[in-house]
Amino acid sequence: MTQFIYPSGFCLFAGVDEVGRGPLVGDVVTAAVILDPNKPISGLNDSKKLSEKKRIVLAEQIKSNALCWALGRANPQEIDQLNILHATMLAMSRAVEALSIVPDFALIDGNREPSLSIPCQAIVKGDGLVAEISAASIIAKVARDQEMTELDRRHPAYQFAKHKGYPTAVHLEMLAKHGPIAEHRRSFKPVQRVLGEL
Repeated sequence: MTQFIYPSGFCLFAGVDEVGRGPLVGDVVTAAVILDPNKPISGLNDSKKLSEKKRIVLAEQIKSNALCWALGRANPQEIDQLNILHATMLAMSRAVEALSIVPDFALIDGNREPSLSIPCQAIVKGDGLVAEISAASIIAKVARDQEMTELDRRHPAYQFAKHKGYPTAVHLEMLAKHGPIAEHRRSFKPVQRVLGEL
């Protein structure tokens, strides 16, 4: 991982990342993680660059060894009301607020900073540069994938376990065939198309 220069004058850094901005269904899930400098975790990287098996192993290590971690989310109704960007910012702030230890500084993946009560910095491609953000991306990805697997059990026709809610050809075909479920995001164009709102 490229050496990241942390802002000076701070001790406890929380990494924050999101998963699920692109899918048509389910919550946008965020995580905040404060790593323990005395318990380094090897293999941290952008969750998208890791195999599912590796992510699951690392997620357990992060949960066991981090000083603290927390999830935040915004549901499809909030996404439809606020838009996906603002819903993501809300979910990020919820993750930071849910931490059992208050960090001195938050490092946010991306180019926008959520409204927080502590200083923060947005870092483009931070999930590949900053260990704390990598850890957050892994925790969030594993959590959301598990939720999609659970949704798949309840609605097997849509094959959510395969595509995790992203607008793949299979998902769009099943959406057109069966119509949206309660967890679909009504403000997203492929769903609006099926509902006849476009």
